[in-house]
Amino acid sequence: QVQLVESGGGLVQPGGSLRLSCVASGSIFSRLAMDWYRQAPGNQRELVALISTGGNTGYKDSVKGRFTVSRDNAKNTVYLRMNNLKPEDTAMYYCHAASIGSNFWGQGTQVTVSS
Repeated sequence: QVQLVESGGGLVQPGGSLRLSCVASGSIFSRLAMDWYRQAPGNQRELVALISTGGNTGYKDSVKGRFTVSRDNAKNTVYLRMNNLKPEDTAMYYCHAASIGSNFWGQGTQVTVSS
């Protein structure tokens, strides 16, 4: 079983930046593909960014060039650096981990972009 704990959300003005962190318990972090999802009220949860065990990354089109996902296997942590934030980025952001036959979710961290 893997537990995921996100942090780093908050209120930021348009154009601002935040860095989300997700710490995973256990000793299998390096074997987990990690993703960041978000869900705004009334919307479905959507994939924002992913990073494979080998460090390959992918992004939702609307965040390309603004968001960067990275991982530090020594710290069991995945990060989401978010720059030039827009009001439409407002959502609960969730960390997700997947391995063969299993997937795990964090509790979420709220990001609000507003002036």
